[in-house]
Order: sequence, then C-alpha cells, then structure tokens
Amino acid sequence: MRADRIFAYGATAGLIGDLLLGDPRRGHPVAAFGRAAAGVERRLWRDHRGWGALHTLICAGGAAGGAVLLTRAVRHSPAASVALTAAATWSVVGGTSLGREARAIGDALAAGDLGLARERLPHLCGRDPHSLDGPQIARAVVESVAENTSDAVVGALVWGALAGVPGLAGFRAANTLDAMVGHRSPRHLRYGWASARLDDLAGWPGARLTALLAVAAGGRPGGALRAWRADAARHPSPNAGPVEASFAGALGVRLGGTLAYGGRVEHRPVLNGKTGRAVETADIERAVRLSRRVGALALGVCVAGRLGAALAARRITGRRTAAPRIAGRRST
Repeated sequence: MRADRIFAYGATAGLIGDLLLGDPRRGHPVAAFGRAAAGVERRLWRDHRGWGALHTLICAGGAAGGAVLLTRAVRHSPAASVALTAAATWSVVGGTSLGREARAIGDALAAGDLGLARERLPHLCGRDPHSLDGPQIARAVVESVAENTSDAVVGALVWGALAGVPGLAGFRAANTLDAMVGHRSPRHLRYGWASARLDDLAGWPGARLTALLAVAAGGRPGGALRAWRADAARHPSPNAGPVEASFAGALGVRLGGTLAYGGRVEHRPVLNGKTGRAVETADIERAVRLSRRVGALALGVCVAGRLGAALAARRITGRRTAAPRIAGRRST
C-alpha cells in the first residue's frame, strides 16, 4: 500500500479514535515523553543556550528517530503501517480532551461556581486563575481552545501528512518541549530558547492552516479575515497571533488584553477590538464547535494534499520514464 493511502486511512482512524475515546487515560505516550524530557533536563540543565539546544536535540530527535525505527519495522505490512499511523495520530492529537476541559469550565461558569472554574483552568492553560473573574476565565478558555486547535490537532495533522509517523511524533515532541521549557521564566530563558524556536518553526504551517480554516468555517469569513490581517502580527507569538485573531473574528469577540502567568503580568494587544464584543460563557461552546469543524476540515485538507502530491509525483515520474522510450522508437 502506498504511503499516501497509509496516512489517509491511519490519520482518519486516529482522529475517529480521539473523537470516540479522547486521550489515553493511562500510559499516554506524550506523558511518558514528558517524564523522559524532565529527566534529561535534570541532568543537562545549565543557564546556557547550547545546553538547551542539546536537550532539544536529544528529546525531539529521539522521538522522531524512534518513530522512524517503528515505521521501518512495519513497512512490509500495510495493515500494521495503518495501525501504527492510527495509534500515533490518536496519541498526539487532543481535540476531544480539549473540548471536554473547555466545556467543564464553561459548565462551572454557567452554574455560578467560580471556584470550580478557577480550579479546572490550569488543566487547560498556564494562567494564574486566582485573579480572574468569570468573563476573564471565559476569555482565557476561548483563547486556549483557539491556540490548542492548532497545537493539538491541525499542526499534528500537517506534519503527519508531510512526514508520516515521524512527523507526528516530532511535532508533538517539539510542542511538549515548548510547554515544558520554552517559556520565559528565569530558569528557562536561555535553556529553553532552542525548544521555543523549534516549536515556532514546527507550528508555522499548522497555525496558518488553522487560521484559514477558521475563516472558512466560522460563519463570519469577512470578520475573521479582517481580524487576522489587522491584528495577528501584533501578538507576541508568531503562531498564536493568526489563530487567535481569526477565531476572534469568526466568533465576533475580543481576545487578548492583560493576563498573568505565575505572577508575571503581560499586557497583550486586543484582537478584533474594533468590532468584537467581550467574551461570554456561551462563547466557550461556540469556540469548541468551531475547533471541531476546523479539525475535521484539516483532516480533509491534509489527506487531499498528501494524495494529490503523490499523484503529481507519479505523473512526473511517469513522464520522465516515458521520454526515453519515445526517443528510442524514433531512432530505429
């Protein structure tokens, strides 16, 4: 079976598995990778970019390299190759768990249980929940849903289409390392620099596809496109900017503004500030539904792109091999 079909069948099965089952509750490969990466950090940490780059190389390179070995081990069995792709896709995407966590917080806010909403928010993002009121928590949830649609679903599918199982594993490793050491804390400002830059690079295509699909699937294509073009570049993250701006425009809300991470306050630009309204609790459900539509469309785009690229490559190869035969007939 051709590699393009293996990805098409495997990625579709993996995304269905995530839809039905969510993340594995025990023995999650990403959690195991996180524990291994933390162990590497304990042995390598120095307040130096070079040591951080080595940490990134060992962890991300090890994940991608291990996936290469697994792919080669099953390459002679189409069924095993599809099963490996499905398992890898199910392991690295997290759209269903993302939606569940967001909805749990939304339900707590709707019930007036601000304490429960604050308690659950760290499951979704790294913000300090204690200083947030209900609308601020709702805004944080919508922003996290938007960003994680790219990080936890679309970006993984893009790299799966480009590089198969090694692409899936490498992308999730880069994204996990960024969450662990890529933030600007005193400990990780230098050590996490390489992980942060790798995540920016790996996340670039998925973020743009996520923004584009949010424009197409959000019901407000004009507003989403305007917010993307006007505000994305003002965001401090090169990848979160397009995604959050397009979601803000698609949902008709304002995102961004003041937020706090572990006692550190950031004043980010407001996205879709000219036409958007303040985020409400009900917008959490709207954001989750938009995220699901974007994920489904991303699967279709990535599968179609992989199949189309393979077809184009076969046609080019066919023309190249046919040319000498034609020339040979003319010379006789």
